[in-house]
Amino acid sequence: MSTALSAAESTPAPRPTGSEGADQPVVLPRTSAKPRWGVVAVYLLGLLLAWGVFVLRSPSGAQTSFRFSSAGAFFDLPDLTLPTLPTAIGLAVLFTAVTAWAVLRRGHLPAWAHVLGGLAFIATTLVWAAAGTGSVVPVVSLLAGALALSVPLIFGAMSGILCERSGIINIAIEGQLLFGAFAAAVVASLAANAWLGLLAAPVAGALVGALLVLFAVVFRVDQIIVGVVLNTLVLGLTGFLFSSLLTQDRELWNSRQALPQLPVPVLSKIPVIGPVLFDQTILVYLMYVVVAVLHVMLFRSTWGLRTRAVGEHPKAADTVGVDVNRLRVVNTLIGGAVAGLGGAFFTIGAGLAFGRDMSAGNGFIALAAMILGRWSPKGAVVAALLFGFTKNLGNVLSSIGSPLPTDLLLMLPYLVTIVAVAGLVGRVRPPAAEGTPYVKGQA
Repeated sequence: MSTALSAAESTPAPRPTGSEGADQPVVLPRTSAKPRWGVVAVYLLGLLLAWGVFVLRSPSGAQTSFRFSSAGAFFDLPDLTLPTLPTAIGLAVLFTAVTAWAVLRRGHLPAWAHVLGGLAFIATTLVWAAAGTGSVVPVVSLLAGALALSVPLIFGAMSGILCERSGIINIAIEGQLLFGAFAAAVVASLAANAWLGLLAAPVAGALVGALLVLFAVVFRVDQIIVGVVLNTLVLGLTGFLFSSLLTQDRELWNSRQALPQLPVPVLSKIPVIGPVLFDQTILVYLMYVVVAVLHVMLFRSTWGLRTRAVGEHPKAADTVGVDVNRLRVVNTLIGGAVAGLGGAFFTIGAGLAFGRDMSAGNGFIALAAMILGRWSPKGAVVAALLFGFTKNLGNVLSSIGSPLPTDLLLMLPYLVTIVAVAGLVGRVRPPAAEGTPYVKGQA
């Protein structure tokens, strides 16, 4: 049956054979004949900012300091102090070289070149923003906070991959995150135990997923409309309960309950890397597990093969004995639970009480991360980390007294989302049967 599914899966578009191409089954092949001018435009915009703002407006004679030390590490790293203007010029020259390469290659660069260019641009921004403020850029806090803020985005993106790889469009990620946050806060408050709240969050997300499959699979309603309606429903329901119940007795219904930090012995004491990766809450460690398991299962298991076949060619999958709608229901429920788990970050993961609309559009950014990552778990993680880093970058720049306006700092993650999706995604194709209801025996 696996052989038949592989053949069925490859029907919509030519695909690479073997394990080398298994993790990119829905990406149209790139050719040098099709330039990626969106990528070139993003680099040119970054080049304009690097020279026109970060270099020309860097004060001469000023210095910028970076702090890499953290409490409890095996040893402390000294602060790195650099002359602002020469450093900004050097980094801008490096970014210019990457931009020139992108122009010559018409937007087609290896992944490491994009990483190098991005690091050069970010470093130029930090050097300019902290110059002359008397503040030190806390590198460890910047990276650790970025990882933490990426948690709901990564869980949301994994939820989207689970659903859309099997053919269900999940616009309701925003609602699943919000309902997960609500359930985690309420249950944790009632039980005075954050761990019980952690168990309630995926159940709440799965309930929203159950409504999605009810209308999308059973009644075959347009899945995009259903997702929008579910987001509105959850927003209205949680808002009503917040104003009528949670605010009446905060100590009982909406008290702050926080998951504890769980430093990994030895690993958490490694300078820089330790506090960032191995001194987090259980949510972050669960995120590591979910991403790794999903990537392996999706591309190296029978379940993953069936899921991808159902998303690409459900009729062929049905022909070889796969229950298409059953698989879609199961995957959507699991996806909802994963998104609900991500919603727990907003309340018990951050030690906060529930607030109205506290998901704040993170579900839609998670969708953008899924698309930018080309429906691949590892690609979506990279995109989500980019958005999380941008959000925390705004927080850090605000705390060190950056000259950037506060409103612009608050807009950063959304601006990056628009630029990334519009300019960097390139030509990608979602699963061929995405959003199409399946009726057994249809032609």
